[in-house]
Amino acid sequence: MTADETDAEHWAKYYEVTAERPPWQTVCRAIDLFAAEDAAAGRTTPDGGRLAVDLGCGAGRDARQLLHAGWRVVAVDREPAARTALEKYVEPELLPRLEIITADLAAAEVPPSDLVNASLCLPYLAPDAYRAAWDRIMAALRPGTRFAAMLFGDLDGAAGEPDMTCLPPERIAADLDDFELEFWSEKEEDTKTALGEEHHYHLVEFVARRR
Repeated sequence: MTADETDAEHWAKYYEVTAERPPWQTVCRAIDLFAAEDAAAGRTTPDGGRLAVDLGCGAGRDARQLLHAGWRVVAVDREPAARTALEKYVEPELLPRLEIITADLAAAEVPPSDLVNASLCLPYLAPDAYRAAWDRIMAALRPGTRFAAMLFGDLDGAAGEPDMTCLPPERIAADLDDFELEFWSEKEEDTKTALGEEHHYHLVEFVARRR
């Protein structure tokens, strides 16, 4: 974020830049895993579609993928600009299956759902708020549901910032002890953010199924 812009202006700019980018691989893998599970069991999609909670939805790159796959989506983001972007980029015929909630992830409720998706949002919570949000996510997931997320590891350039949470991968894995890890990836790279800022990323990506 530049010195002369507000936090809201920063995120509005970010949403504009990323609005039409493809969904992250974690949400795509989660959708495919549910579909494969249904096919193997000879099941059809439940009436009304499954429910996903997309935390830190941003401009909706993951929410739109879920909607296109027939899901119902509760999209949560603290920035009003996220609602504006979603209403702009989600096709009108898909809007009845989308609920948009403007709320800070530090306090947002997580309703019981088939999938909780959290792409690059939880690291932006301070440690106490991160832990509280994590606990609410765990409470929302029953056996057979899934959690898909992208987190920052402890070698990320943001590690050590007081308002961020960047955990060692082994700690993240330990926090998923009640889950079967269906996809797990760790990577480090020096690259740029969506807004062109240099950053050293340490990404931990996963899809996990509640036992």
